[in-house]
Amino acid sequence: MNDIKTVDTIIHAQAIVTVNQANAILPLHSIIICAGKIRDILPTDDAQKQYQSSNTLDLSQHVLMPGLINAHGHAAMSLMRGFADDLPLMDWLNEHIWPAEAALVSSEFVYDGTELAIAEMIRSGTTCFSDMYFFPEAAAQCADKIGIRAQFTTPVFDFPSNWGTGPDDYLAKAQALIDQYKDNELIDIALGPHAPYTVSDEAMNAVKTMAETQGLAVHIHLHETTFEVETSKSDYGKRPIERLQALGLMNGNLQCVHMTTLNDDDIRIVADAGASIIHCPESNLKLASGMMPVQKCLDAGINVALGTDGAASNNGLNLFSEMRTAALLAKAVANDATAVDANTAIRMATINGAKALGLDKLTGSLEIGKAADFIAIDFSALDMQPIYHINSHIAYTHPADKVTHSWVNGKSLMSNRKLLGINEQDVIKRAQQWQKKLQQTQEQTV
Repeated sequence: MNDIKTVDTIIHAQAIVTVNQANAILPLHSIIICAGKIRDILPTDDAQKQYQSSNTLDLSQHVLMPGLINAHGHAAMSLMRGFADDLPLMDWLNEHIWPAEAALVSSEFVYDGTELAIAEMIRSGTTCFSDMYFFPEAAAQCADKIGIRAQFTTPVFDFPSNWGTGPDDYLAKAQALIDQYKDNELIDIALGPHAPYTVSDEAMNAVKTMAETQGLAVHIHLHETTFEVETSKSDYGKRPIERLQALGLMNGNLQCVHMTTLNDDDIRIVADAGASIIHCPESNLKLASGMMPVQKCLDAGINVALGTDGAASNNGLNLFSEMRTAALLAKAVANDATAVDANTAIRMATINGAKALGLDKLTGSLEIGKAADFIAIDFSALDMQPIYHINSHIAYTHPADKVTHSWVNGKSLMSNRKLLGINEQDVIKRAQQWQKKLQQTQEQTV
């Protein structure tokens, strides 16, 4: 009697990095995919006896791992990569970024910039990202077309922008987006009050009410600079974290981005609330915003995830690079070579990101029953030899260019470095067209 089961996809690998609770690494194992989910993970010899598929890949030189989760970014700002470099944050924003956005940001700009960003993220191992930018409906449309998993945080400011007239308008548009994507299994919508210095108490309260009523996450730039903290103390008599706590926003649904300027009381408040921190080390370094005490936050029990921020303040969306920088910087800040070891860095870029976005029961690790969101890394290259510890290579050797395959919900988004569903030459052409417009805008404002 033939008991071999037919499934959608089978991938045989050199090893599988599960990022499960035990951080298990499984040599010579296979992953079995059916209906977008992980049906089984088992030794390759057993897989060949138990399963068959017309879509079977033998990746015997590759390591499979969960797709990376970029928990904070501004995808469309990839069109501003290198546009205004080597400037302090507020000068960068006020004198360059915000004027350019006011002149050019539109639905078309956001769609084109988001497609450029998604292409880059897939090629460097990301399968899920959180985005905070204008015209999120255009970004969501782009992500949905490609089939990548994403959270879109609808921006809220006290003042008008190209996307809306003020808090009430922003939240009304957020509601429309929530209604549109409520049944979409890949797209989640959250609320994105920009920062404490751009959102009043009244608007923050409106965000809180909407978030509580509908069970939404709230995503905010927080404690990014000393300037922000000092301004809050001057204007409100409280540090920004204390202000959010007083407003009732400091809870398990809060996603706190940057958090470079923290004292022990701040860390305690975040830990007690169960909020997550999204650490963007390379953007923070480039803008000289500060250095987050990652190990202290981890030791306090805070969930710390990773983000790239936008390519305008980072110049890339490579989360493997972010992983390495986060680990190295944490050691220097803690003055401890054991801080943020390789396993921890990988968890920050995968399962911790999933937890921050409320997706950890669905993705972030390779376990039976979870969504088939994963990547394959070619470990056969010269600069990957010799291989003593797989997780060390993942965390410290910049393997983004060795990501050869990518799947989200069991759907292949990249095969042998070729993007599926994205016309790379068309994306490049549109990016170059926007470059000319941005340069013209920059010349006019100088």
